Parts: sequence; structure tokens; C-alpha cells
Amino acid sequence: MMISLVVAVLVVVATCPQTSAASQFKLEKSIDIATVPAGFPVGFCLWTDGQHQYVAYYDHQRRMTIGMRTVDSETWQFQVLPTKVGWDSHNYITMAVDRDGHLHVSGNMHAVKLIYFRTEKPRDITTLKRFSMTGKLENRATYPRFMTDHNGTLVFTYRHGGAGNGINIYNKYDTHSRRWSRLTDAPLFDGEGKMNAYPSLPVLGPDGMFHTFWVWRDTPDCATNHHLSYARSKDLVHWESAFGQMVTLPIKQGNKALWVDAIPSGGGIINGGAKLIFDINKQPVISYHKSDANGDMQIYVTRPEAGQWRRHVLTDWAKPIKFSGRGSMGFIGIRISGFKRLKPGVLSMRYRHRDYGSGHLVFDEKTLKPLNQKIDHVPEYPAALNQVQSDFPGMVIRRTNDIGRTAAGGVRSILQWETLGRNHDRPRQPPLPAPSMLRLHWFTASDADAQ
Repeated sequence: MMISLVVAVLVVVATCPQTSAASQFKLEKSIDIATVPAGFPVGFCLWTDGQHQYVAYYDHQRRMTIGMRTVDSETWQFQVLPTKVGWDSHNYITMAVDRDGHLHVSGNMHAVKLIYFRTEKPRDITTLKRFSMTGKLENRATYPRFMTDHNGTLVFTYRHGGAGNGINIYNKYDTHSRRWSRLTDAPLFDGEGKMNAYPSLPVLGPDGMFHTFWVWRDTPDCATNHHLSYARSKDLVHWESAFGQMVTLPIKQGNKALWVDAIPSGGGIINGGAKLIFDINKQPVISYHKSDANGDMQIYVTRPEAGQWRRHVLTDWAKPIKFSGRGSMGFIGIRISGFKRLKPGVLSMRYRHRDYGSGHLVFDEKTLKPLNQKIDHVPEYPAALNQVQSDFPGMVIRRTNDIGRTAAGGVRSILQWETLGRNHDRPRQPPLPAPSMLRLHWFTASDADAQ
């Protein structure tokens, strides 16, 4: 089971016409939680564990704060933790609840000492206490993520090092001893001092295996991403290529068996830009963008077929998009999202292009070739939730999905708030927007979605 990292995302209003005012989910109630910084974006976390719900955020004083309530109450209990965020959009918060009901929290890290808290009593956030994990290689931590393996064991991963020089470490948690140890003796990824991997959190596929994909980066400049790659595992310990070739850990860039597309540095791919789903035959399908032979930006999909990754181009654009920069990047000129099976035999994704606007790409699930089909876009949420409340220029809506275990079927919760865009992790000068209200929205599936 995957406990995926959820970071706040920009709400982009689709350019496709809507056939009705219906939405996939109906808003049942909204609960104000607290005011939060609006001068920059940073990811918050929402976790529902049966009848208990937890929220992690930075309050208006930038202090890491945990809130807890029961789902039948609108009253929150809060616990402020001894760490404060600056302006770094890398410093999101993530959390998980183990099988004994203990809350685990990590965040506010960008190449700093590991910041990790755990409750000493189940479901009691007043007992949150800071701990180390193994105590080794914990002084330059970034990108904390929790997940569980096939047996429900809590797993934690993070990068040690920095952009262009890092390794990715996996730990496992023993609920009996309440101790962490290494899941694998060697790091999962090792840039050998010359680069680092930007991997997706392994996701459990319909074939019962965990799947991950990544790019390598040479320097802190995002233009130096290269070599889209992929691996899979039955147990998060033993890894192999898409074609069953076993991998010796740590995974290094030179292992050609794991290459999906040998995109060179400066070739138009960015970390976090690729997406993965599974087709009807349980095969991984990866979407991504890169520059073509003419230097123009295009969107591709690829899948393992007949012993190799076969890629198909979905666009025929005639505009290059060059990007570079350090720190948290805003819109680089191209973005893909919403990669999914639209209906049997048809896949789709959304795109946003600096010159060609926004829209949907629709393609055949069997051939991965584009289809000339129009789709009726039904938005997830009511239109009113897409209206920015603040009148401060440049404010956008941020959302975080619930990554826990909701008690009732058909129920969805999200967090929503408003901020300015990313600023390469640098402070902004006044005037700044007033803190925005962090709200919990509670939905049920709409009648239109159920039909």
C-alpha cells in the first residue's frame, strides 16, 4: 500500500468547455482550521485514520503544527512542534499512522538534520516527541516520505545529500521495539558523488509489484535532469528492470537495463514531470515531456513492449521550451497532469503549454497513438471552490488530498488554502498577503459521478 507524498498543487482552470455545472464530488461541509502563511507555497498533509483525522501545517507564525479531531466533531486539538519554516518550498510536511495508532511526522527539511516526531501514546498528539531514526546519515535530509510494504510495515525514505550529489535511503519501523532500521543495506539510489536521483515513491501496481521511476540530475540546475529510468520490486528490497533483469543495489545511472529514455542533460525533462499509470494488461505506462530532434517540446508516452521501452509522441508542437534554475521552480512552460484511463481502451491526460494553452490529450490504450476524440470534462469539485478568495495580486489555490484511510466509502477530504507562487525559495519583500485560511472540505460522490 502506498502512502504517497502529497504536495500542494496549483489549480488550473481547464480550457475545455464544460457540458454542465455538475462535479464529480458534492461538498458536504467546510471547516476552518487556522490561518497559514500566504507569501509562498509549501506542502501540508491530511491523514484520516478511521474515526480520527490529522492535519499538519505551518501556522501564521510559521510553526509546524499538528491538528487532530474525530470525524464527527468540528473541534480540533492542536499541538505546536519546535520547528519553524522559512521560505523554502521544499520543506513540506508528511505523516503516517502505524498499526498501533502512533502518529509519525516529518518535514521542514532541505539538506538539514532529520526532523522526525512520533507520539509516545497512540492517538495523543500532546505526546509527540522528536527522535532520530538509525542515527546514521541523517545530517543532510530532504524529501521525507512514508509508505507501507505488503505486510503493512511502515517504511520511510529520504534523500541524504543535495541536488547533484545524493543517495536515497529506506528505513523500516518495528512497532514492537519502536525502532527504525535500514530496509536495505545499501541505498536504493546512489549518484556516486556526481549526480542524484529524483525518484517517485514506489507504488503498488495491479501485478502485486512495487514500481518506481526517476530522472538523474547533475547539478542544482533543473536543466541538468537526464535519463528517465524505471525499476520494480516484489518486496522493496530486491529490484529488477521492466524485463526481469535483477539489479544490484545501489542503483546507479550507468545501469542501462533501467533506462526508459536516455534523455541527455538539457534535453527538456524535469524532475516530478513524468507520470505513471497501468494499462489493462497491468503494464506500466509512463508519460513525460522532452525536446525533440528539432529542439521543440513534445509530450510522449512509453511502455515496455517486446523487450524494450517503446515510446510514442502525442504532440506535434513547433515551439521550444528552455528552462533552467535552482530552488523550487514555478511553471517552467510545460506541465502534464491527470494521467488516467478515461474509459476502457482510452487513456488521457491534461497539459498546460506556455504557447499552446491548456487542454486534454486522448490516445488509444492498445497502440498509445493519439485519438481524435473530444471529451466531456466534469470537474472534480464545485466551481465555487475554484474562485480565489483573496484580492491580493498573484494568489492561487493550493490543495492537498487525504492520504490516510477514510472510514466511510465514497467520502473524500481535502485541504485548501491560498498563496503566492514559488520564488526559488527566496524571501519576498513587502507588501505581502495576509495569512490565508486553511480549510478542510468534506465531499461525497455526486449523483452525476455515480451514474
